[in-house]
Amino acid sequence: MLTAVVTITILVLLIAYFTYGRFLSRSLGLNDSSPTPACQINDGNDYVPAKPALLLGQHFSAIAAAGPIVGPILAGIWFGWLPALLWIVLGSIFVGGVHDFTSLVASVRHKAASIAEIVRGNMSRTSHLLFLVFVWLCLVYVVIAFTDITAQTFRTVTAEGAFGPGVAASSVLYILAAMLLGVLLYRAKLNIGIATAIFVPIVLLIVWVGPQLPQPILLFLADISTKQWNLFLLAYCFIASVIPMWLLLQPRGYLGGWLLYLTIAIGLLGTLAGRFDIQYPALNVDGLKSMVNGKMIFPILFTTIACGACSGFHSIVSSGTTSKQLSRESHARPIGYGAMLLEGLVAVLALATVMILPRGSQALGTDPNLVFANGIASYLGLIGVGYAIAFPFALLAFSTFVYDTLDVCTRLGRYIFQEIFGLNKRLGGIIATLATLALPLVFLMLTKEKGYLVAWPIFGTSNQLLAALTLLAISVWLVKSGRRAVYAIVPMIFMLAMTLWSLVLQILPFVGLLAGRTNEGTIKLDIIISGVFGIILLALSMALLFETINVLILKPGKIKTLPDR
Repeated sequence: MLTAVVTITILVLLIAYFTYGRFLSRSLGLNDSSPTPACQINDGNDYVPAKPALLLGQHFSAIAAAGPIVGPILAGIWFGWLPALLWIVLGSIFVGGVHDFTSLVASVRHKAASIAEIVRGNMSRTSHLLFLVFVWLCLVYVVIAFTDITAQTFRTVTAEGAFGPGVAASSVLYILAAMLLGVLLYRAKLNIGIATAIFVPIVLLIVWVGPQLPQPILLFLADISTKQWNLFLLAYCFIASVIPMWLLLQPRGYLGGWLLYLTIAIGLLGTLAGRFDIQYPALNVDGLKSMVNGKMIFPILFTTIACGACSGFHSIVSSGTTSKQLSRESHARPIGYGAMLLEGLVAVLALATVMILPRGSQALGTDPNLVFANGIASYLGLIGVGYAIAFPFALLAFSTFVYDTLDVCTRLGRYIFQEIFGLNKRLGGIIATLATLALPLVFLMLTKEKGYLVAWPIFGTSNQLLAALTLLAISVWLVKSGRRAVYAIVPMIFMLAMTLWSLVLQILPFVGLLAGRTNEGTIKLDIIISGVFGIILLALSMALLFETINVLILKPGKIKTLPDR
């Protein structure tokens, strides 16, 4: 049964790439005769033309972090696997794929401008500022959620042993290997094929070496608390944000892409050849009702799955780093649309680790990263890989996916903060990076253990709302440039409805707290954080919607459109 579900999913995604993806390419008029910004500017730092395989690996690993794993697993447990599966497949094809593809092309057509710059060029300066603030806050929340998830991974302890220290050690070695790869690729001009043949096995060796390091090292790592790991990870984010892209971001993304491909291959092996039965219910017992475990299936399903079907963060990656490295316009289809469909497949494979569990399994009460790692370890067991190696491999792969988003996210936050305040010099970049990491630092130091559980609801909602607002901006650009826009407008309306609804639901407990109606014993810090951020994001969203109505209906033609190309 699991084999049939995954096989049908793969076929549907493949058909979508060759049909709907081709339709989008024609609609956007991709043309390789037009030089891309990466080729025109090519400054050796931010604008660097990349080979398609290298860029696909970097882009895919940047967007496919913890989101398509954590979100589908949580949604599958809460609502049953069928609603989650349907939204992942349909969402990645008609919402997330469209969002990623169009935002990448729009950026390339506007000299690799950010989505915020496209908003300014097609709407107004006020819209531009509002969008920048909204995006920056969303990026801050990504850093918060993913930093803490990674820190929790480094503290993993199960009945079989303490795996966290070994995973942490492997992670450090992995980053060092990525930097060495960057030096060899861009300074020693090592052939990419030879580099791949050397470094992919090195990464696999690192997976084995980490847990085998001398006990004093592993004991030292085991004594590091979650809060301390959060500090170390934020320091990593700072360094990765200010050094050249070729030294860490590109090679780390490339190696992360291979780990992701390998994890997908293992997931496919297990789901297609493992003959696992689906044991978890397709629809939770309460799934026919409006509430499941106290959560409304509409809209919570859509904001929980988040990156597995659609993610506003992807547009920031597309227009912040990927568009600066695209060497040909035609590469936008596999990198923009294709990578989102691959992420949808990752989400389905993550969901499968829930589907094979019986409803009363103790694993369902653990963190999503452990559910995922246990599933991958079960698949590797089919080919004789022992649990002691398979489980740490899955955890390292998980933390690697998060690394790939953390450093990209911090760099993008730096870009946006610099854009808001006009900080153009190197010192300005350092100040912008510190400012971007300041809120995550405060949040993670003040909240209890597993602070990501506090951040996830707002992260998911803000991330999906960012996707809706990006589609809104893309729709305005398409309309004003005389192109067909219905394929962007319809998903934009749906995402706006779901995310604004979810945002209101998260604000209501804060309103109740202010009114004195909150039950005694409620964790007030959680409510305050969600409420304050929710109100800010709702206000920014309403202001952007008003600006859109002003541009398209009340004062059409007043704002000049940025030149296309």
